[in-house]
Amino acid sequence: MYSYIINGGRRLEGETYASGSKNASLPIIAASILNGGITKLYNVPNIHDTQMMFEILKRLGCKISKNNGKIIIDSKNIINCEIPDELMRQMRSSVIIVGAIIRKT
Repeated sequence: MYSYIINGGRRLEGETYASGSKNASLPIIAASILNGGITKLYNVPNIHDTQMMFEILKRLGCKISKNNGKIIIDSKNIINCEIPDELMRQMRSSVIIVGAIIRKT
């Protein structure tokens, strides 16, 4: 366990930014399929895995828009339940979307 020891009589203050977590974002993105409507997400990390997840959702029929750090997923018109093999191979954790697809069909 890490700790910070601060010596001195001065107050510690400031600001920091905590980036979003991939491990938290991917299941939430997958769960947006179950919503059957509009899902708004904030602080989603812009990394390969999240981009692949968005591409999978698009192939399923979802509409994805990004605006000023906000991701809007519209899952009301899902028309497909097959994930292309080339997308599955690019993201190891793509299996987390299977449960939502099975429930939706």
